[in-house]
Amino acid sequence: MLAFNFTPFPTIETERLLLRRVTNDDVNEVFELRSNPETMKYIPRPLVKNTEDALELIDSIEDKIVTNIGINWGITLKDNPKLLGIIGYYRMQPENYRAEIGYILLPEFQGKGIISEAVNQLIKYGFEDLKLHSIEAIIDPENFGSERVLQKCGFVKEAHLKEVVFYEGRFLDSVIYSLLNSK
Repeated sequence: MLAFNFTPFPTIETERLLLRRVTNDDVNEVFELRSNPETMKYIPRPLVKNTEDALELIDSIEDKIVTNIGINWGITLKDNPKLLGIIGYYRMQPENYRAEIGYILLPEFQGKGIISEAVNQLIKYGFEDLKLHSIEAIIDPENFGSERVLQKCGFVKEAHLKEVVFYEGRFLDSVIYSLLNSK
């Protein structure tokens, strides 16, 4: 079984991006990301209502890192420390050498290849450093932007689950994409 260790925190660089630890200094950007109905449209989680909620979210991100059960990075451009989004591994399954990747990005930065660039780097980190065998992404079937990112990064559609999530009085479908470590 895999054993994850996120200490020291692995800062990751790409051509344009710096993926760094999310801190309390990012509270306004985390609030902006998670309180925006447009950004959260395909994420079945309650909207953050105030900065206290945003700080709680940052605390929970930090707690998962410290306890090695999940890891998130803040997405920034190399020349600007402002948080544009969050990307990370959720629902890690060390016994199955598998983890779920997820991401969120401010609307004004979408469609610029930022998430694809970050996902490709996280795939490399997941397979080389974490020794994962497979990475999954679970998306809303209507989230065509996310679907394009996953396809561009080599993920394949594994399943379309009908009405598998009950959220706010409705049953929602989920689509599972995955990528196997071919090495």
